[in-house]
Amino acid sequence: MVTGLVYDRAYLRHDTGEHVESARRLALALDYLKRGDVLKRLVPVRPRPDVLEEVAAVHGQAYVEKVREFSARGGGSFGSGNVGSRDTYDTALLAAGGVVAAVEAVLQGVVDNAFALVRPPGHHARPSLGMGFCFFNNVAVGARYAQKKYALRKVLVVDWDEHHGNGTEKIFYEDRSVLFFSVHRDWSYPCTGMADRVGEGEGEGYNINVPLPRGAGDADYELVFRRLLLPVALAYGPELVLVSAGMDAHRSDPVGQMDVTAGGFAVMASLVREIAVACCGGALVAALEGGYNPGALAEGVQAVLEVMSGRKTAHPNPKRRPVLNKTLETVEEVIKIHSRYWPVLA
Repeated sequence: MVTGLVYDRAYLRHDTGEHVESARRLALALDYLKRGDVLKRLVPVRPRPDVLEEVAAVHGQAYVEKVREFSARGGGSFGSGNVGSRDTYDTALLAAGGVVAAVEAVLQGVVDNAFALVRPPGHHARPSLGMGFCFFNNVAVGARYAQKKYALRKVLVVDWDEHHGNGTEKIFYEDRSVLFFSVHRDWSYPCTGMADRVGEGEGEGYNINVPLPRGAGDADYELVFRRLLLPVALAYGPELVLVSAGMDAHRSDPVGQMDVTAGGFAVMASLVREIAVACCGGALVAALEGGYNPGALAEGVQAVLEVMSGRKTAHPNPKRRPVLNKTLETVEEVIKIHSRYWPVLA
């Protein structure tokens, strides 16, 4: 199993000062991979800097220009929780270019799968609004690029960040060519992602939200993946699987309020990889989203990469806490809502 890693020191140039979304997140993750003997097993994938057209295809030229002008003025507060610097525009373009490069490397067969260790994150970025530390929606740009360049008709996006990927949902809400599956904490920022938000028009039934209670852990997430994601994804049959791999559901994260361990992230990665292998020859690209305890983020990234590269097989921890009753109720609610679109759930 050949796994690619997208990383560039330029990702550290997006200066956020004392903000929780800092360059230290990536620097420590890379150091962790080196010390854990994982990095040398990965194939470096260079991010593409020339992705203005691909980003504009998702966000529109006017919004892209707004981000460029913000950086040209020296940065500061962009609004909606976003801060940046003179290098933010170029770094945000390179983050989207990192996911594009990962998609290209996988679909051209250079690597079997890839992880994009990029920043700033992207899943909160709506077509014309940056928010939640996100400027451009990296995964959405990667999905649209794959569809245009490789004529893909079915792309699965799985978002396991502690926060709902409202930007990704907005971009694909009326589009059945992208199945969006988000598992997140209920009423966490930005207070979106209710289970009854199923998509509209051609996209009805192709937007699946699973809002979990505060404190949900490894067993809760595994239940969601096995009972909801696996059957729907296998029925859908994606030609590419993309993951918004936020690490802020980790039990040690200062922002997220979940109880996931590194082992829990490994199990999720294993199940997503199982979908990719079954449906599209293993074509899987994961991109970093949130995660604000650098050490916990590094643990999560390493666990995911060990599974993606085939170095380790994920096994659930037998001593983990049982599934919460509220999680069971949520899963049943999602089944009730989506079984009309996906009979495999019934």
